[in-house]
Amino acid sequence: MIVTQLTDMGKGRYKVYIEERPAFALYRGELNRLGIREGEEITQECLREIREEILPLRAKKRAMNLLQKREYTAAALREKLRDGDYPEMCIEEALAYVQSYGYVDDLRYARDFIVYNLDRKSRMRIEQDLMRKGIRKDMIRSLFEELEEEGTKQNEMAMIQRLLEKKKYDAKMADGQEKQRMYAFLYRKGFHAEAINKALLLDIT
Repeated sequence: MIVTQLTDMGKGRYKVYIEERPAFALYRGELNRLGIREGEEITQECLREIREEILPLRAKKRAMNLLQKREYTAAALREKLRDGDYPEMCIEEALAYVQSYGYVDDLRYARDFIVYNLDRKSRMRIEQDLMRKGIRKDMIRSLFEELEEEGTKQNEMAMIQRLLEKKKYDAKMADGQEKQRMYAFLYRKGFHAEAINKALLLDIT
């Protein structure tokens, strides 16, 4: 197998192409130590060391460094590691490693996110935000049900009223155009139509 290209990625890292296909990224010192040069053959033993020793260890360290700064869902951490050009096998190994120590726990992350945002965002917006982070919809709904059973309920009307106060909305003085503009604003926030209509004193019949 021939190393067909070495592309400088900055900060001393190079993307290694084997047989015209991107394979992995290594640092200049590693390229020198392993004797990897453009246009030359790479041995199976060298590939084994890279894929089974160097990159898995680095992926684990990278995952740990990321988690020291903030919490991630499994999907979000996977994407961050992909951005670092780690092979999928190394990414999954790194994820399994941090999950085994409880450093990545989607259930805990989702529950904490819901509780923190319960009085800040509509349920629909919370669901959308969590799904973008890779949390399954069934898990989100189960957590909402669990929280409600524990007595933690969301008050959409109270949140809408706070937003209307910030916007200095006066239902008695607002004309049709102002009501429609405010309706669209609240709908984009993810609130249900019935709650919005009630808050704006619109005719919902």
